[in-house]
Amino acid sequence: MGEKNQTKTDFEFTKEHKRLLLGSVFLMATSAIGPAFLTQTAVFTAQFAASFAFAILLSIIIDIGAQINIWRVLVVTGLRGQEIANEMVKGLGTFISILIAIGGLAFNIGNIAGAGLGLNAIFGLDVKWGAAITAVLAIGVFVSKSGQKVMDIVTMVLGVLMILIVAYVMVVSNPPYLEAAHRMVLPKNPAALVLPIITLVGGTVGGYITFAGAHRILDSGIKGKEYLPFVNQSAISGILTTGVMRGLLLLAVLGVVVTGVTLDPENPPASVFQHALGPIGKNIFGVVLFAAALSSVIGSAYTSATFLKTLSKSLMKRSNLIVITFIVVSTLIFLFIGKPIKLLIIAGALNGLILPITLGTILVASKKKSIVGDYKHPTWMLVFGIIAVVVTIITGIFSFQGLAELWSS
Repeated sequence: MGEKNQTKTDFEFTKEHKRLLLGSVFLMATSAIGPAFLTQTAVFTAQFAASFAFAILLSIIIDIGAQINIWRVLVVTGLRGQEIANEMVKGLGTFISILIAIGGLAFNIGNIAGAGLGLNAIFGLDVKWGAAITAVLAIGVFVSKSGQKVMDIVTMVLGVLMILIVAYVMVVSNPPYLEAAHRMVLPKNPAALVLPIITLVGGTVGGYITFAGAHRILDSGIKGKEYLPFVNQSAISGILTTGVMRGLLLLAVLGVVVTGVTLDPENPPASVFQHALGPIGKNIFGVVLFAAALSSVIGSAYTSATFLKTLSKSLMKRSNLIVITFIVVSTLIFLFIGKPIKLLIIAGALNGLILPITLGTILVASKKKSIVGDYKHPTWMLVFGIIAVVVTIITGIFSFQGLAELWSS
């Protein structure tokens, strides 16, 4: 790949490079814009109304701080997250890999549940049967020789499709825009937004999602300081894509709930679409949810496998087996536990609790010459990352109580 020695002023990538780089952005974005994303936003908007805009704004700021630090350090070094951790402290990368896998598994259970909810919205199919069908389809797509290229295209199309559909629902629902803008800066009872904030951060860059795009870039053979400008653009673009989607969905839900409508607790976001678009709205939502969930299942399994396969030499050549096992185990846990709505919210919070550990490790590594060489990590970026770590530690501590109450309710 001669292109990886290009100077940072021309960015003359091949078409394959451009597809892979764009794919890395949408791999992260569609992993974040999955069933947990849709469900969390609908549930919390119904609960906190316009004040939820504050949680969205703060989560986006934290997301950018986390994502840009991690993507830059990984691409500069050419090392995966767990490899950097092992360079710092022997065994730390293994510990992080296990954490990522546990968080990815929790998230994938939510993805499977979301796909089941999507098929339920389209066909009225039992959620558990829908989950099982999704697992079979996900495995089929992954083991296909052209599966990864197909997923690149599908995730790009789905990202745009979801934004357009939700934007239309927002316009139809006619939300109180000025109230949302006001509460984005001055929310009511901000202390009550602690669990939503940590859940949003966990669902957007927590756990495996933070590394999805960066690991994908490394897989394409791209690494080195010359690519930093594009890495910055890609990382921020991915976060802003999820931010736009989250904002549009907030306004769409807000326009519905301010009229006094109570969302269906079994499928909150579906009832928003149904109320705004009529009977066909539920079906349209189901298609979007199922497609988002399917891409998220594959994204979660793929990225978690990039961590697990480095645990031993015997696993390095068994990526497919790891992914298939990951999907099967996720599905079986959901089928036996159930509670899809709660699983979707809890999965995001669990991943948010992992973020301080992984991001903290990368920040320390960014200042070690033995790892980054002569690369100088910007001080403002380091401070940004430290703030993200501190905020997620504090909110993570408080979220434990909220998670316990949510599960027991």
